[in-house]
Amino acid sequence: MLIQDARQTFWEQFKTAVTKRDVQTVARLSHFPIGMSYGIPTIKTKVQLTKRYRQLFNEQTDAAACFSKAKPEVDPANAKAFTVACPDAAGNEVVIYHFKQTKTGWKFTALDNLNE
Repeated sequence: MLIQDARQTFWEQFKTAVTKRDVQTVARLSHFPIGMSYGIPTIKTKVQLTKRYRQLFNEQTDAAACFSKAKPEVDPANAKAFTVACPDAAGNEVVIYHFKQTKTGWKFTALDNLNE
């Protein structure tokens, strides 16, 4: 139960930060390097996250709109990981945000696009 509560608290914080475009909080809730879709360089630092924020949350999907409705999907094989799927411009839920529990709490770890 505690993992579930911590996950939900983290998700509320992360979702709110993305909705408000609060890059500092998003960076604090992220684990670097942030993995990216095939062929796109990883985001290695907070500075890179700040510069590439749009690429993460606005280019392939409208993350703020998606996150307001999306429900985290827990990996059945690993309770310490979850994903959130968001639609691309065509409406297909192929933009996947990855999160995992680390020593310092839950963190955003990767962005994947199933079409790439």
